[in-house]
Amino acid sequence: MPFPKAILWDMDGVLADTSQLHFETWECVLTEQGIPFDRQKFHMIYGLKDRDLLPYLTDRPMEPQWIEWISDQKELAFRQALPGLQPLPGVVDWLRRFKSLGWKQAVASSAPPENVEALVDVLDIRDYFAALVTPGNLPGKPDPAVFLEAARQLGVSPKNCIVIEDSIAGVEAAYRARMRCIAVTTTNPPEVLTQADIVVVSLELLTINQVESLF
Repeated sequence: MPFPKAILWDMDGVLADTSQLHFETWECVLTEQGIPFDRQKFHMIYGLKDRDLLPYLTDRPMEPQWIEWISDQKELAFRQALPGLQPLPGVVDWLRRFKSLGWKQAVASSAPPENVEALVDVLDIRDYFAALVTPGNLPGKPDPAVFLEAARQLGVSPKNCIVIEDSIAGVEAAYRARMRCIAVTTTNPPEVLTQADIVVVSLELLTINQVESLF
């Protein structure tokens, strides 16, 4: 009997290119609060949970209630900007192919659960996923917790999971989870994604032979 296999998809920068929406909504909310923000800072925080990135931006401890309020304002603005967003090239083709092969699929993202729910509906891809997993109270990437939780929910051994990521923190999290990793250079150049097993410019360039070689 063949062992079960799973594909764990990151969301931002993998299912869709949301970086501009994130930048614009963070810039708007943080500027209103008098917190300097630019592209360099955005690049440093990309892929982190809100509760981790906000103290980093201000370089000081922050009240949990204030972090929660700022985060809520930003994420609401982000969700309101989602309509019209399209999947990145190759995403739907691979979702269909993995489904046809009988491989389980999940979203495993550091994003708030409301964002994940909203995005898979905007992209009309919810039916491909057996689980939508976010850290909740677990630590965010590069901690492997969200990937290990996704594997648990799918009932698949971590060694039989392939992660698709674009962020440095996400690739490290996959490595620490002892999962194979395909990195897409949506938001980072290939030279900083060296912990991934395969690095591609676009999922359109990925081959089934490459994927199957990881198991």
